[in-house]
Amino acid sequence: MIDKVIRLFKMLNAIQANPGITAKELAIKCDTAERTIYRDLRVLDLIAPVTNEGYGKGYTFMGNFSMYPLNFTEQEAMVLSMLPSVVDKHKLPDGFETAYDKVMATHLKEKSRNKDIVQNITDAIQMGMPAYKEETTQNFLFDILQAILGHKTIEAVYHTQSRNTETKRSIDPYYLVPRDKRFYLIGFCHRAQAIRTFRLSRFKAVDVTNLTYSKGDFSIKQYLKNTWSIERGEEHIQFKVKFSPAIARYIKEEELFVRPKMRDLPNGSLIFEVTLNHDREFLNWVYQYGPNAEILEPKSYRETMKEQLQAWMNVYK
Repeated sequence: MIDKVIRLFKMLNAIQANPGITAKELAIKCDTAERTIYRDLRVLDLIAPVTNEGYGKGYTFMGNFSMYPLNFTEQEAMVLSMLPSVVDKHKLPDGFETAYDKVMATHLKEKSRNKDIVQNITDAIQMGMPAYKEETTQNFLFDILQAILGHKTIEAVYHTQSRNTETKRSIDPYYLVPRDKRFYLIGFCHRAQAIRTFRLSRFKAVDVTNLTYSKGDFSIKQYLKNTWSIERGEEHIQFKVKFSPAIARYIKEEELFVRPKMRDLPNGSLIFEVTLNHDREFLNWVYQYGPNAEILEPKSYRETMKEQLQAWMNVYK
C-alpha cells in the first residue's frame, strides 16, 4: 500500500513537471509496468483533474490545477509529521525518507514564505493612530491578518470608546475593512454572540489561538448593504440631495460603498438619492460641501440642518 501511495505522488509530480508525459514515460519514472500506470491513473482521476488530450499526447492537469503550494491544514501537517512514527520503517521502500523530508521541507518553506508575505504587507501599510496614543503603541495588523488567513480565533482586549471600558473578548476574525484612513475588523464576537465591527486602533492586546472557525454562510456584501461607510443601523432612510453645478461632476467621481441613483438637471445640478441604514457618516460627507449641497429629503433632516446652521451662526457672533 505504501508503495502505491508513493508511486501516485511520483506520478502527480511527474505530470506537473512534464505536461504531456506518456504512460510509458511514467512507467519508466516509477519503475513499474505500463499496465500498472493505467490502473493508477484511474485512481488519480478521483483526486486530481488528470486528462489525456488524445493518442500520443500524454497526460496533463486540467485548468490551473497544481500540486504546489502544499497548503496543509494544521491537522494535516500534524498527521503527516507523525507518519514515520506509526509505520514500520523496515517495510518502507528505498527513497521514502528523502521523499518525506522533501515534502515536509516544502510545507515548512511555504508556511514561512506566506508569513513573510503577510509581514511585508503589514510593514508596507502605514496606519494612522489616535492623537492621544504614543508612537510605540503596538500594531496588531499582522496578528489579525494571520488569524484571518488561518481561520483562527483571537483572544483580545478591546477598548469600547462609547462606554470608555476595556473588555476581554474571543473573536472569530472574518474581514479587515479599510475606511477613512482606518482599519476595521468584522467578525463573530463570542461575548456578544453576534457579528460585530471593531476599530483596529482600539485593540489593547491580541493573541492568536489554535482554535479554528468557519464563517458559515456569512456574506460581507449583505452585512454592509445600505451602509454608507462602516457604521451600521437598523433604519431605512431615503436621502435626496441636490448638488450644485460647481461640484456635480466631482460627486460623480466619488468612490462610494453604496450605489446611489443620480440624475442630471438642465442647469447642471445633480440629484443624488440613496437609501441608508444610518445617517451620521452620510451627513458628515454632505456637510463638507457646504452650500453646494442641499438636503431635499427627508424633510426632518432639512429642519435639523437649519437648526445646526443657526447653532453655528451663534458660535461665530
